[in-house]
Amino acid sequence: MMALKFHNRVGTLVTLSNNNCTAQRNHPTQEFNNGVVMSAEPLQDNVPFEVRIDKKVNSWSGSIEIGVTTCDPGTLKFPISATGFREGTWVMSGSSILRDGHSVIEEYGADLDQLNEGEKVGVMRTTDGTLHFLVNGIDQGLAANGIAAKVYAVIDMYGKCAQVTIVDNTPGTNQENDGISNDVASQLANEFLTQLSNQIVNDLTRNVEALGLDTTTPSANERLTFHERCGSLVKLSNHRRTAERRHPLDEFNNGVVMTNRPLKNDELFEIRLDVLVDKWSGSIEVGITTHNPSMLDFPATMTNMRSGTIMMSGCGILTNGKGTRREYGVYNLDELTEGDRIGLIRKSNGHLHYYINGEDQGVASNETPATIWGVVDLYGMAVKVTILDRNDPNYSNDILSPTQRARSIFRQYPDMYDEISSEEAEPVERLLFHTRCGSHAAVINNQRTAHRPNALDDFNYGVVLTSRTLRPEELFEVHIDKMVDKWAGSIEIGVTLHSPNDLDFPSTMTNMRSGTWMMTGTGVMHNGTTVIDMYGQNLDRLKAGDRVGVKRRGDGTLHFYVNGIDQGQGATGVPPNVYGVIDLYGQAAQTTIIDHLDPLSPDADSSSISDTEELRFHHVHGQNSTIANNGRTCLRPNATGEFNDAIVMSSRPLRDNELFEVIIEKMVDRWSGSLEAGVTLIKPEELEFPNTMTDIVYDTWMLSGAAIMQDGSTIRNGYPLDLDAVTVGCRIGIMRCSDGTLHYFLNGADQGAACSDVPHGVFAVIDLYGQCAQVSITSGSGVYPFVDNNLPQSDQAIMSPSSSDVSHRFSLCCGKSITLKNNSCTTARSNGYNNAIVFSSDPLKRDEIFEVRIDQVCRVWSGSLHIGLTTLAISDTTPASIIPPSALELTSKLTWLITGSEVRKNGFVIKENYAPALERLEVGNLVGIRRVSDGTLHLYINGEDMGVAASNIPKNVFVVVDLYGPVEMISVTSSCSWDPSLLASQQSQSITSELAEAAELEAEEEFPSTIGFHANHGKNILICNGGLTAERTESYNQGLIVTSQPLRKKQMFQVRVDHLTPRWSFSLMVGVLGFSPEKYTFPVSSMAIKKSCIMIQGNAVYNSGCKIKENYGPNLDELQVGHVIGILVDGESNLHLFFNGVDQGVAARDVPGSCYGVVDLYGKCDKVTVIPNEDSGESPEPQYKDKEKAEKENIEEVLKEKQAVSESILGTVVMRLCEYAKTCSKVRSLMGIPDGFFLEQQMTCYCDSCHKLRAEDLYLRRGEPPREYSVPLGWCRYILKQRQKAPSFVASDKWHVAYYGTQLEVLRKILDTGDIHACSDQMGGGSILLPQSVAFTEKSRPDSSSLRQIVMSPTIRYTGCNEFSPKFKLLDSKTKKTFHVRVALQVWLKPGSYKTGPQSLGLTDQIDPQFSNNELEWSTKEHGSVLLHGLLIKIENL
Repeated sequence: MMALKFHNRVGTLVTLSNNNCTAQRNHPTQEFNNGVVMSAEPLQDNVPFEVRIDKKVNSWSGSIEIGVTTCDPGTLKFPISATGFREGTWVMSGSSILRDGHSVIEEYGADLDQLNEGEKVGVMRTTDGTLHFLVNGIDQGLAANGIAAKVYAVIDMYGKCAQVTIVDNTPGTNQENDGISNDVASQLANEFLTQLSNQIVNDLTRNVEALGLDTTTPSANERLTFHERCGSLVKLSNHRRTAERRHPLDEFNNGVVMTNRPLKNDELFEIRLDVLVDKWSGSIEVGITTHNPSMLDFPATMTNMRSGTIMMSGCGILTNGKGTRREYGVYNLDELTEGDRIGLIRKSNGHLHYYINGEDQGVASNETPATIWGVVDLYGMAVKVTILDRNDPNYSNDILSPTQRARSIFRQYPDMYDEISSEEAEPVERLLFHTRCGSHAAVINNQRTAHRPNALDDFNYGVVLTSRTLRPEELFEVHIDKMVDKWAGSIEIGVTLHSPNDLDFPSTMTNMRSGTWMMTGTGVMHNGTTVIDMYGQNLDRLKAGDRVGVKRRGDGTLHFYVNGIDQGQGATGVPPNVYGVIDLYGQAAQTTIIDHLDPLSPDADSSSISDTEELRFHHVHGQNSTIANNGRTCLRPNATGEFNDAIVMSSRPLRDNELFEVIIEKMVDRWSGSLEAGVTLIKPEELEFPNTMTDIVYDTWMLSGAAIMQDGSTIRNGYPLDLDAVTVGCRIGIMRCSDGTLHYFLNGADQGAACSDVPHGVFAVIDLYGQCAQVSITSGSGVYPFVDNNLPQSDQAIMSPSSSDVSHRFSLCCGKSITLKNNSCTTARSNGYNNAIVFSSDPLKRDEIFEVRIDQVCRVWSGSLHIGLTTLAISDTTPASIIPPSALELTSKLTWLITGSEVRKNGFVIKENYAPALERLEVGNLVGIRRVSDGTLHLYINGEDMGVAASNIPKNVFVVVDLYGPVEMISVTSSCSWDPSLLASQQSQSITSELAEAAELEAEEEFPSTIGFHANHGKNILICNGGLTAERTESYNQGLIVTSQPLRKKQMFQVRVDHLTPRWSFSLMVGVLGFSPEKYTFPVSSMAIKKSCIMIQGNAVYNSGCKIKENYGPNLDELQVGHVIGILVDGESNLHLFFNGVDQGVAARDVPGSCYGVVDLYGKCDKVTVIPNEDSGESPEPQYKDKEKAEKENIEEVLKEKQAVSESILGTVVMRLCEYAKTCSKVRSLMGIPDGFFLEQQMTCYCDSCHKLRAEDLYLRRGEPPREYSVPLGWCRYILKQRQKAPSFVASDKWHVAYYGTQLEVLRKILDTGDIHACSDQMGGGSILLPQSVAFTEKSRPDSSSLRQIVMSPTIRYTGCNEFSPKFKLLDSKTKKTFHVRVALQVWLKPGSYKTGPQSLGLTDQIDPQFSNNELEWSTKEHGSVLLHGLLIKIENL
């Protein structure tokens, strides 16, 4: 027989290799079609044409397509895809069968789009003209009949499929023959001769060694062993074919071993795991290296090698110690058990393949060196391995599927709650359908299911028989899966003596005239003749979900069953060895065998199972989960590669007060989120399993984290049980109580009612999501007596307070048009449309909802109700004179308001289109406001959470409501519970929160100064350079990248533009993301992100795709190569953009507390690199205090080296500032002040051009209460490092800003001490014109004179004059140029510690137009009331 090959004529993008046995599609990431190939010769009958998928790409949808055609490849004009063939072509695409491009079977077999690299797909024409497709060697059943005798195979490398290779399956022995064929005998003889030859070679080798001859150069044909040189803890035995790590419980590394000679092409190097220890993390690593073991200095672990080495570690591939493939194959080496086999082959084409238990995992590397040695690293749990030889007669060639593997693992470890059987059950062949069946029928689902694919087109020829004869007392029962309403008649069932191999299948089984007994309708027929007319239930009236069965008893009687009910004796004298038979006639379209040997019968109706049956997991489950341990255990086998699609359900509905409890047995530290649990009314058989159960939008109640969700929507937050916080060993229980409430249990403790009105008959649901990888049902499951525990009520209980609760009320301090009624629980506007502000009487507690009901509306007025939170402290005695006419004018304190559909902060819009417009509120509507414990503000309308309105909300805020416009009367409907334990909990959380903030400040120094890019990104992105460089590989979009960690406040994140493609329009976009990108699927552009996202595009700022600011900063669409773009979130949660190191001012306010930097490589910009931050957080001098001189020199060398590296990376790009800023930086260096005092890259130039570029205001407000200060126009500011973290953290938010003029002579002393007061004597009080202090003796010094009064000002125009900041000259020795310079300090000043007074210089003209001359001097004597913030430098002779 000729070898199978591809035809020379192929699609336009196809290249053939490997003697026309391998085909690949050129440019697979840029083109998705034109990848058609055909067989060189017509197919032979009953010989499959099979190919293996070698390579896939993730750029496209769709994958390989396969079929047959009558078209001759020698004359054919190839279409762009296989579905374009006509004139007698059948193609399998996905799970459908197409004829001449038109679908004829929608659901046929396995989905080809889901196949992975290494999996096989084939097509075969049989001698009777039928067409069958094969997936991984498994026949998917009849696809078509009437196929022409001469057809060619068609393979379309479409979409994701990029390369295939023909698998030449030469026909072997006939498995059905009892004798041994000549081929088998010849094979056994060859194996014997090979073994004998190997033994002779080994004997000769030992003789040579005994004679002392040189054998250092191994022959290429020498048997593979381990090399004698190996890791320091390795012990070799068994003629160097076994390697073992010594002291496995004390040491986990130094276990590297290599092969004695290089591997040959296509030679399998395979080992068996002999011994594992359950102590360490990590396990065996296997790979190849170009390093000769004779000369290698063996490392502690092979992943430390930085050249010539490829290793498989865990489930990934590492090349030279760096990850090149995050997920490879379907196995994780860390999860293999003793007895598992690991192999590798370097193919002749240079591809490296791994094999786990004989199963090819696909291409691990495309380019492998020619001379390589095999490597095994006995790391962690792996202790002992042995090299295997396929010529060994004892070699096991079994290939286990992941499901079989999981089951074999759990057979070794019985469930802790099960009784262990003393006797093993005798294996019994499962009852399946035979693949040979009626011409209109097909057998699928591993021979468990039979169907009529075209049930709407034909009604007969649907006869299917069992694959073996029925045993005595064996029930042959099927589940009716699908019915059609087109035909009369329905399913028929019975037995026959005819073998499916010999039967000439009739149109209907009642036509058989010998050896056949059938139940049809209400009667029983024998050999086509009715023997019982009215026998049992009418089969023609059965529906989908019903069951029918037949049983031949030991006495030869035949009984039929309908839905498990015996219909009585239907026939007698039935001989043994009969086959079960069903006839898919008329309405019956699909059935599945119910396996009564399997307690989790794949097709048993769960609702029909007896309530007394023990709870198990149902066999129908999510695609990434596996059921094991007799239905008691569920696991996600590839837990480190997949995080969802692992939903499992109980095998039957829960009874009232029945506890369904599972124990968490395994978790992985990789994903966010964890186990989700709940109940559903949906039967497992009827559920199309989603990615996660919270996607279901009907009849489902779930606990996700600490949130209760009903039908996919959150109905309650803050449930006492947080599933994201559970650990291995925790027991999670679910119970539907007899009163209709749903309760959860943690380690046996009831956590209270989660929700109510849950109907009877719900199934338990477990979603193995995220970190949770394995659970088992415990023996604690069962029915318990119902006890009302008076558990804490849900958040909804706030809506209708109980008698023990205290109702919220309004404060007596309110607007002048307000009238309070009903004990201050109802308020009404008496006249006009404004002056109707009301406040809550007390600040909101943690997670407390303040809700009001609309009682009266007057549509005469326009506008809407305003509701929000304010930091303005309100009490019943607060004077009403401080209340403005409208809540929008509450700007003296931080105030957040929701008005219309906007969210405002101190009058500025921070979010548009947030919620339904409040103008539409009607009488009876409920509106609530809530500050969540994470500091976010939420609005509730009629009990529905509208989501996050604002973040960074401080504690102790009051509710503010403005009855503005049409709303004239409201009433409080919520209450606050005065539970002492709740208060204690709040106090505890408050203390914990404060401790956490302090710990965060302490840990700030350990935070990495440079943040790289996250592994999750847009699909056209390539990350390299250790995560610091990102490149868009194609197109103009799909280029989103985010930082690997959230940005700290005041932490700069900068990128440099490395490359531009001018043919596109628009360019780079930057901003921040307000949520974790871990599981987020990125859209084509950042403008399409509708969650919390602030982006700067061009010269505009966008919030979740909506424009909120125009004419901001430089136009990013005009960036050039080398430009540096940075973002920074300041202490007030404002977002700043930096262009070449220059602050462009505030881009957006109220940025989320935990946000990630975002860069969108859009349009022109297709490559950027992160600019490392050199911020260490402290001045370097203190680090040297306790070090020896040699240590100091070493540190200085390291710092110099770091600075040199930084300069080489950054060059002049980072500091591409205006000329004035450059000159100021040069002057700063001439002043001799060490760089250690300053934060790197934290310089702001306030020259006219830079200030205009940023469009910044001349006057700003800061502190509590806010006070105005001027921007230091004409100066350059350098931010100083803070010596005391906590005070500066507080000062940056709440202290006032002022300026202090000083002299160069004392500037260094101020910076050294960090205290202006300590230097005030030398400075003469801050002004050279002010009276000098009187000298006192120690005894005569008054108390008030211990500190000298220092003078500051809110404007630099005052303290920057000659009297406070005298001008001095600096000479540049290189250029001989003299600079006239002034210096000053920008400081933070504690509110209440200073006095405001008039200017003391005797000037009559107004110094600053914004400030009166009578309030220019701020003076203080209080120690610690002034903190240094920045150094200001001004040059006057430029």
